[in-house]
Amino acid sequence: MSAATNPTRPHDVVIFGATGFVGRLVAEYLAEHAPDGVRVALAGRSRERLVQVRATLPPRARDWPLVVADVADPSSLRALAESTTAVASTVGPYLRYGLPVVQACAEAGTHYADLTGEVLFVRRAIDAVDARAKETGARIVTACGYDSIPSDLGVLLLHERAVADAAGGLLDTTLHAKSKGGLSGGTIDSSRAQLEAVSEDKALSKVIFDPYALSPDRVAEPDLGKERDVRSVFADAETGEWVGPFIMAGFNTRIVRRSNALRDHAYGRRFRYREVSAYGRGLRGRRQATVFTGVMGLAIAGLANPRTRPIFDRLAPSPGEGPSEQNRRSGWFAMKIRTTTETGRRYLATVSAQGDPGYAATAVMLGESALCLALDGEKLPEAAGVLTPATAMGDALVERLRAQAFTLTVDELPDRP
Repeated sequence: MSAATNPTRPHDVVIFGATGFVGRLVAEYLAEHAPDGVRVALAGRSRERLVQVRATLPPRARDWPLVVADVADPSSLRALAESTTAVASTVGPYLRYGLPVVQACAEAGTHYADLTGEVLFVRRAIDAVDARAKETGARIVTACGYDSIPSDLGVLLLHERAVADAAGGLLDTTLHAKSKGGLSGGTIDSSRAQLEAVSEDKALSKVIFDPYALSPDRVAEPDLGKERDVRSVFADAETGEWVGPFIMAGFNTRIVRRSNALRDHAYGRRFRYREVSAYGRGLRGRRQATVFTGVMGLAIAGLANPRTRPIFDRLAPSPGEGPSEQNRRSGWFAMKIRTTTETGRRYLATVSAQGDPGYAATAVMLGESALCLALDGEKLPEAAGVLTPATAMGDALVERLRAQAFTLTVDELPDRP
């Protein structure tokens, strides 16, 4: 039986950017895991390259339709958006190429999911299409990969458990991240795009560093003092582990805070959220935290400085490159999110999965997000506009990821002695 939900459109899901590194991984994932009858198409600028990619996919994908579309051609994007229920876009950097795609989807009432980790792009998308998407019913869902599904769904589960236990709103909440994974040229190119935008317009740095930059109503946000991203190494008082800056915190935290605001601050008006990288206890943990934090700082500084950027570019992988298949399989991530509620009860959410977090696991997350948007309409929250994974898909996506062997759990912690 067909799983199609909109017979007036020829496709259920279109993977835009299917010839790129992550786009191919998402196509492979859907070729292996999409339910029978789901109508998937591959989209990109070059029909020749699309044919080549399709030929490498599992047999059930060999007859998938091909859609030629280019972000520089509005008519092709309009045709793409009008042909499908949902678009999964891997065409980045999104700050350079993403806005025409979300505009086409918002106009067509087409759901959209991407992998952005770019605060500036999400802010521009909100300003440009949020109102129109609400009119057409489109769910424009950014950050549907390692940025920022584990963070966003993990905090959502904490909130739901606190509500179920009548434990009050969430207060201080911290995510501790551990992972093993590689780096792709596309990820670096996205960072480069934001840095270049800031160098051209210094005022944009205020947006990037604003903890509530993605809020739907910045003025209404609670005054909790300066909520800064962690920038130093220290021993965590609760876990005893050495922690340091988490490279994705500057984006993930904004997404989680937007989820809270879009839900009318359901997580709590005194909800404070931060993310750190965890390295373990003792001298070894301290050493690792110090070394990794130093290397990360040098890399960011090298990429930001126009004089050193060419050197960094020569050493870094190029766009379209990424970890080998063996490295993607051997990767993993584990996020532990601790919170204290208004009644003093304490909880721990665990979100983890096997596979390189930015590639193997992200292909699952984006693939399941696209299927969720295309097929699970009756299970989804009533929402439209520029949304987050938690506000657009919520528990429906949690169920899908659990079915793919992701761990998403919440446990109550004992009272402090």
